[in-house]
Amino acid sequence: MTTQPLADRLRPTTLETFIGQAHLIGAGKPLRRLIESNKLVSMIFWGPPGVGKTTLARILAHATQHRFFELSAVAAGKKDISEVVEQVKTRPPAQQPDLFSWNEATAPTNKQGAVLFLDEIHRFNKAQQDYLLPFVEDGTLILIGATTENPSFEIIPALLSRAQVYTLKPLNEEDLMRIVQQACQQLQLELEPSAQVFLIQYANGDARKMLNLLETATQLYGQSLNAQQLHEAFQSRNLRYDKGAEEHYDTISAFIKSMRASDVNASLYYLARMLEGGEDPKFVARRMVIFASEDVGMADPNALTLANAVFRAAETVGMPEAAINLGHGVVYLATAPKSRAAYDAYFAALADVQRTGNLHIPMQLRNAPTQLMKTLGYGKADTETLLPTELAHRRYYEDGTP
Repeated sequence: MTTQPLADRLRPTTLETFIGQAHLIGAGKPLRRLIESNKLVSMIFWGPPGVGKTTLARILAHATQHRFFELSAVAAGKKDISEVVEQVKTRPPAQQPDLFSWNEATAPTNKQGAVLFLDEIHRFNKAQQDYLLPFVEDGTLILIGATTENPSFEIIPALLSRAQVYTLKPLNEEDLMRIVQQACQQLQLELEPSAQVFLIQYANGDARKMLNLLETATQLYGQSLNAQQLHEAFQSRNLRYDKGAEEHYDTISAFIKSMRASDVNASLYYLARMLEGGEDPKFVARRMVIFASEDVGMADPNALTLANAVFRAAETVGMPEAAINLGHGVVYLATAPKSRAAYDAYFAALADVQRTGNLHIPMQLRNAPTQLMKTLGYGKADTETLLPTELAHRRYYEDGTP
C-alpha cells in the first residue's frame, strides 16, 4: 500500500495533463510559449494554495530540459542555496540527480541549465534574498519562486525586477470536477452527486485541500462515499495551523471579524494562535494596517498611525518580542470605535469611475501653463461643483464618526 499522498499521485507531468490556469498555459499563452521556445526566465508564481504552482515549476523545468532543484524557504537558508550552486557549478549535468520522479521514457537527457524552485519564497528574509540575487543575475540559477503573498511586499525590488510575476487563479468548478473524476478513477471510488458538490464547495479553488479530504474519507469509509461521510471526515481530521492551507485563511478571517466585532478577547486569542503556529508577524501587521482604515477609519484616524507603527515594530524588532507590539495594536483596534464611511465612499467613487469612464474635468481644475490654454478657459471657474457635470450631485462620503 502506497504512502504517497493522493495529491502527489495525481500530480500531472505535462501541460497537456495539467488542469487549470488556462490564461498561462493555453495556446499562445506565456508559459506555453516558454516551453515551445525551449527557454526559461526567472519568474514568481503568485497564487493561493493548491492551484498548481509547484507542479508548473516542475513541468517547465522538465519540458525545457533544465536540471531541477527544489527547496522550501520555510526550512532552507543560505547554506542550502550555496550547496545547490556548488552542485550546479561542479557536477556535470549527466551526473545531476533528477529531483522529480519523471517517467524514464520522458525524462530529459540533455539538461541545459539549472532551475531552483523556491517554495514559499516570501519566507526568505531580506538577507537571504540578497544572497540569492547574484546567482540569479549571472545566470547560475533560473529562479522560480512560489508565494501566496503579494510579491510587491515580500520580495526585494532587485530580485523582483529580474523575475516575471505570473498570477495563478483558484481552480473553478469545472477544473475541480475533472480532478475529482481523476481521483475516483485512481481510487476506484464511487461518489454520490451530493458528495461531489460537497467536495467542490469545500475546496474553494484548492485542489490539494479537496484531495486530502477525499483520501481521508476513503480511508475511513471505503470506496463509496456520500456528503455526510465527507462532512464527518472533515470534522474528524486533526487540523493544525498550516500557513499554506485553509487553517491560515480561516484563522486570519476569524481574527479580522473578531476585531470588527470589538471582541478584544477573541482578537487576542486568534493573534496568539497565528503567532504560535509560526505565522509571519508582518502578515498579521499588514492586515491590521488595512483594518485601521477599512473598519476603524474616521472614527479614530489615529488608528492608522498606530497600525503602521506596529507594522514597523514587527519589521525591526522581530519575534518573539514583536508579539507584544502586535498585542498592543490588536487591543487598540478591537476597542476602537468603528466607521466604514471612508472605505464605502472610496468604492462608491470607484464604481462611478468604472461605469462612466473619463468624464470631462471642470475647466477650473485644469492646469493652464500656457497663454493659449488660459484663453481657452483652462483654470477658469465654470461650475459650482468640482466633480464632472454628469456627477455633480453625487455624494460619496457621509460622516460616519460616532
